[in-house]
Amino acid sequence: MKPIRLMSGFLTVGVWTLLSRVLGFVRDILIAGWLGTGPVAEAFLVAFSLPNMFRRFFAEGAFNTAFIPLFSKKLQTGGNAETFANDAFAALGSLLIVFTVLAQVFMPWLVLAMASGFAGDERFGLAVLFGRIAFPYILFISLAALLSGVLNATGRFAAAAAAPVLLNVILISALLIAESGILNVATPAETVTGSPHPGIHHGTFLVWGVLVAGVAQLALLWYAAGRAGFRIRLQRPRLTPDLKRLAIIALPAMLAGGVVQINLLVGRQVASFFEGAIAWLSYADRLYQLPLGVVGIAVGVVLLPDLSRRLAASDDDGARSALSRAGEVSLALTIPSAVALVAIPYPLISVLFQRGAFDATDASATALAVAVYGLGLPAFVLQKVLQPLYFAREDTRTPFRYAVVSMIVNVVVAVSMAYLLGYIGAAIGTTVAAWAMVLQLARGTRSMGDVARFDARFHRRLWRICVASAVMGLVLVASGMLLSQALHMAYWRYLALAGLILVGIVAYFGVGQLIGAFRLADFRNALRRN
Repeated sequence: MKPIRLMSGFLTVGVWTLLSRVLGFVRDILIAGWLGTGPVAEAFLVAFSLPNMFRRFFAEGAFNTAFIPLFSKKLQTGGNAETFANDAFAALGSLLIVFTVLAQVFMPWLVLAMASGFAGDERFGLAVLFGRIAFPYILFISLAALLSGVLNATGRFAAAAAAPVLLNVILISALLIAESGILNVATPAETVTGSPHPGIHHGTFLVWGVLVAGVAQLALLWYAAGRAGFRIRLQRPRLTPDLKRLAIIALPAMLAGGVVQINLLVGRQVASFFEGAIAWLSYADRLYQLPLGVVGIAVGVVLLPDLSRRLAASDDDGARSALSRAGEVSLALTIPSAVALVAIPYPLISVLFQRGAFDATDASATALAVAVYGLGLPAFVLQKVLQPLYFAREDTRTPFRYAVVSMIVNVVVAVSMAYLLGYIGAAIGTTVAAWAMVLQLARGTRSMGDVARFDARFHRRLWRICVASAVMGLVLVASGMLLSQALHMAYWRYLALAGLILVGIVAYFGVGQLIGAFRLADFRNALRRN
């Protein structure tokens, strides 16, 4: 994959991910306005996080990490890639069906593992009910993730990147239907709790929407895989030599995924003991996930299959160039995003979320979490750039060891900071652990040779990107002070925030082009190719 084609792949995934994140903002704005940070909102957020947590553990965090390099090599060497994909699909599906049934039985314990602070109050019963409805989503979305791996390995990124858009469209539709009263029937949650709180009605529609979205995403990717020439069929699972190899590689990645999820559990456990904190951290997560999704996930999705193909073909120079361009592009977009999240978190949160049940106190608490997450944003993205160097070599054990160290750092920092600073300790722990992971990954690449080192162009541009971002940060702070009154006006605040963001964009790209941090022509050429 040539550098311009690599950039095109980043943009394909990035644009679709951007659309998904924007719709995710709309979804969360509606949730914040109608549910606020109350018990129904927190119960839904915990229930929704359960299948997503295990999805990253089984599919994206482990199965695909091992599957994509093996599948890419079969494509490169002319092996029977379609048979391998079918066997993997059957094995993963069978495993997840059993796991989903077990989760239904043990849901109360899963909720306590996620948020033990819920014990003894109304949030617990709601979270258990919502969790049982939402959990089968893991089956559909994990199989969809495997099909995404098939498509990404063949250089087809659009369908896989577009699938998450369906989730947010369906959840927004569910909220609007609940609010309209078109289906004004008693939901299971209302029947169980007997509560007249309208939020329960919205929450139940939301959680059923999660399940519907999982089916829709799987159907889309199944169709796209068929169009790409890979006919995925339902079949009995069988243990083949390829699957044994897949399991051997996937197991350390699964353990590493488990460690990553423990990091998330630590944050939710800490937050569950502070009323409203789970919602504050979730809404803050949505904001920093925008650049992380558009940049970090796009780079990770495109870079892993590309590196796997190049290493299989012994193209070390091409692999180094791909790594350097991925790092360059990701940091050129991530560092200014991080600076913006730290410089103007309150204007962002207050304008986007403060309405209805989400008040000024909620906005202030969420903005503080946004700033802390912003400090860790470059680390989250650098992980997406560096990890493929290990995974493309089928090395999942080393990242697992690093993840264990990162988990210990997170537990120590989050718990200790919670005693001193309250709920924000969870965010601090997440950020510190992310940087600890990056430092370990960077040190571990020293033995890989030049292929794992960023080239001279990357180093020339990195410090210029930092300078341009710093200038942009100062411009944003000054502009925020000038627009402070407009940012609090009922109707003008949206225009004021748009103006503030536009000023920041112009300042960053203007200074960056002037001092040679990047060339705007690179982005234009990639857009034309895309």
